[in-house]
Amino acid sequence: MAKKAAKKQREVLVVASKVKEYIKSKGLQSSGEVVPALSAKIYEMIDEAASRTKENKRATVRPHDL
Repeated sequence: MAKKAAKKQREVLVVASKVKEYIKSKGLQSSGEVVPALSAKIYEMIDEAASRTKENKRATVRPHDL
């Protein structure tokens, strides 16, 4: 449960209005949970990319790490 609490305290990494606008452009609606869920996925991607960067003994995250 501590892990879930930590995720809730993280800052949102996406612009909510832009995400909702993009979803709307697809002719769909978005729930209030979409933006935080997307942000959580982005945190996961960044964490994985950071791990890969460290495994390769680099200090710079590159696009191919994603």
